Amino acid sequence: MILFPAIDLKDGQCVRLKLGDMDEATVYNTDPAAQARSFEEQGFEWLHVVDLNGAFAGASVNGDAVEAILKATKNPVQLGGGIRTLEHIEAWLDKGLSRVILGTVAVRDPALVIEACKAFPGKVAVGIDARGGKVAVEGWAETSDLSAIELARRFEGAGVAAIIYTDIDRDGVLTGINWESTIELADAVSIPVIASGGLASIADIVRMTMPDAAKLEGAISGRALYDGRIDPAEALKVLKGEAA
Repeated sequence: MILFPAIDLKDGQCVRLKLGDMDEATVYNTDPAAQARSFEEQGFEWLHVVDLNGAFAGASVNGDAVEAILKATKNPVQLGGGIRTLEHIEAWLDKGLSRVILGTVAVRDPALVIEACKAFPGKVAVGIDARGGKVAVEGWAETSDLSAIELARRFEGAGVAAIIYTDIDRDGVLTGINWESTIELADAVSIPVIASGGLASIADIVRMTMPDAAKLEGAISGRALYDGRIDPAEALKVLKGEAA
């Protein structure tokens, strides 16, 4: 079970949004590379990065910051936000990225996701962001008619490495992960699912160790780590079964 610390990039800075609103951004670190090093030093073994500007622009905007992060940490890094073409995927993987996350393009062009999985085995994840159970795209600016489960099932057997499932209604507001919907999605597909949106306290970490959550690959934490609501050492011990 992996706890993925999050670095969300806006205008080159490490921020957290509230409910996905770009105007509700709190800056936590002006040096994303230093933040990446800090997470590694705290004992985390993966890093989740999102190019927020890129998600709206449909192309990488914070590329320099991402490259600095890749140079600053030995940990594997997964990146989402504005990655829409095979060329873009290949370019990032060539720079050392461990996994790309395809969100909007998974709705707009699912065939591209399937092609990418064949071309880059184990390197492609799908980001499913839902508002009221319906998938949102274009940096959460638009909501589709698709349910999260409907979209996920389109990629069964395609070789998707993981699904990052975000409940937008909980993102950045520290109300706890939507475990019911997340586990329902994990039960509906064979693809590993990563929970995202709302992780609030050590109680969520303990919840990750419950039997019905065992099928998950892990969860992403942002604001709770930055605000000190979760002690990294304690959280990682819980996940290793060393504390409760």
